[in-house]
Amino acid sequence: MNYISAENISKSYGDRVLFQGVNVGLDMGQKVALVARNGAGKSTLLDVLMGRDMPDTGKVAMNNDINVAYLAQEPVFKESETILEHVLNSDTPILQAVRHYEEVLEKQLHDTSEKALLALQKATERMEELKAWDAEARVKQVLGMLKLEQLNQPVSALSGGQRKRVALAKVLIDEPDLLVMDEPTNHLDLDMIEWLEQYLERSKLTLLLVTHDRYFLDRVCDEIIELTEDGVYRYKGNYTYFIEKKAEREAQDAASVDKAKNLMRKELEWVRRMPKARGTKAKYRMDAFDDLKEKAHSGKREGKVELSVKMARMGKKIMEIENLNKSYGEKLILEDFNYTFKRRERIGIVGKNGVGKSTFLNILTGKEAADSGDIDYGETVVFGYYSQKGLPKTDDKRVIDVVKEVAEVIPMADGNQLTASQLLQRFNFTPEQQYAYVSTLSGGERKRLYLCTILMDNPNFLILDEPTNDLDLQTISVLEDFLEEFPGCLLVVTHDRYFMDKLVDHLFVFEGEGIVKDFNGQYTDYREQLLAKEAAEKKAEKERKAEQKEKKTEVKPVAKKKLSFKEQKEYEQLEKEMEELEKEKEVLTVRMNEGITDHEELVSISQRIGEISDLLDEKMMRWMELDELT
Repeated sequence: MNYISAENISKSYGDRVLFQGVNVGLDMGQKVALVARNGAGKSTLLDVLMGRDMPDTGKVAMNNDINVAYLAQEPVFKESETILEHVLNSDTPILQAVRHYEEVLEKQLHDTSEKALLALQKATERMEELKAWDAEARVKQVLGMLKLEQLNQPVSALSGGQRKRVALAKVLIDEPDLLVMDEPTNHLDLDMIEWLEQYLERSKLTLLLVTHDRYFLDRVCDEIIELTEDGVYRYKGNYTYFIEKKAEREAQDAASVDKAKNLMRKELEWVRRMPKARGTKAKYRMDAFDDLKEKAHSGKREGKVELSVKMARMGKKIMEIENLNKSYGEKLILEDFNYTFKRRERIGIVGKNGVGKSTFLNILTGKEAADSGDIDYGETVVFGYYSQKGLPKTDDKRVIDVVKEVAEVIPMADGNQLTASQLLQRFNFTPEQQYAYVSTLSGGERKRLYLCTILMDNPNFLILDEPTNDLDLQTISVLEDFLEEFPGCLLVVTHDRYFMDKLVDHLFVFEGEGIVKDFNGQYTDYREQLLAKEAAEKKAEKERKAEQKEKKTEVKPVAKKKLSFKEQKEYEQLEKEMEELEKEKEVLTVRMNEGITDHEELVSISQRIGEISDLLDEKMMRWMELDELT
């Protein structure tokens, strides 16, 4: 069944053509990723497919019989809504019932009036009627995994990362037929990403997503759509397959372009020899020449980022940390942290959101003060700090002016010098883009410009906080190549597991409560060790329970002691009393469900039912003791 199809769609903004002549289709059950360089229009294409934007040409058709959910890169909210109101804002009767039940339950905690009790009773009956308890459990699972706990908190009070997680929770809870997501792993910690990965991998929904997370692409998607200036290419396989086939295609294209160039040289000689007054009989040769010219120049269309800067000299002493402490109120971030950095160290930082990873980086770079402890810096250390905040407010500036504010001329690793314009060209900013305002850049292009300004200072100690967010796969790959050859120190916080595995030698693991452990190995090694430890603990627990069960069965039966006359009478009396209490409880329960209007009577009945339950438990325990002796 076809879910969505787009025919010959194009989109431009002014003179800038994002894409043209694009044909895309999506069928039931497919899990497809859309990849392209920054600024190629990935997010715009998703908006067009979802009907949030109109194409300049072509048409988009969506199946009207399916439920569609869209996670935008920058989700839109009603600022007055709470988290609970947003995630359960649905036309589905079951989710409406869950929302009403949760709201009534929350109110009942603070309001024990008769009206509140009746409202809870009705909400519970509606949940029973719709068999909505499984849906409620799923809602709580999703919210719990995404660390969304204060459900009455207004959306307006949330950070950007929290807002993205709230939006993600909503689209997952809706359980759509078609789920479209733009960078779903941004602002998630590694545990959340791995949970989401498994959730989508097991789910039967149809999926279209944009992401730079290569492990995520590899494990979740079974098809890749690549959007290029030449058109759309489809690859029936995961990310690994895509890389292999893309390399083959580019090699074939390069060979074809080289062949066209050789043929063009011959045609060019012919064109130059032709008399100026050409006859119509040579028109086919001129048309062929134009085709060859276009083919010969086709290999130059897609620019490539080039990272190469001169690194400041680094001395023997880098940075020594002694007894570093930091907390916010009762929340402990660092407790007596000690470390001595060595030359060319490559460290990854992992831990759940909120444990203090970014705070740690801010302390190292002097942007934030520690509560106590010492940091002794080497005299030659030059930090390059790429923070999550990105570029300062520069929307009203032109791209080239942002770079010139740092330096007019930039020394390179090979001894040459580049002007600001030449450096921007290496970062794949065309002359036209260099004189455009920063406000016109895509999210990934802004991040690329920010990276350019960081590297211009020629740092020898790079600190990167989520450097791959919003960057395209090509730029990430170039950045990885640059960092692999970077001779200075590297400290990385990232949820991109592929990026971390490729670059770091060991990890600082932030476990919370001020504990930071040094793990010798890559992230995948760390996760495998954790999983092995969890499996070993489960196995040990299973063996312990089996051993206890075996010991219990091996215990020889003790000769039973006969009941005394008094105990026999008590035993018989307990049976009668429990039977009477059960009947009384049943009568009171029926009375309570009849819709009592007298608040005092309702409270009295409720208290008596509680007393009966306690008495039954007490009498049942005694009855079981005596029953063992009969």
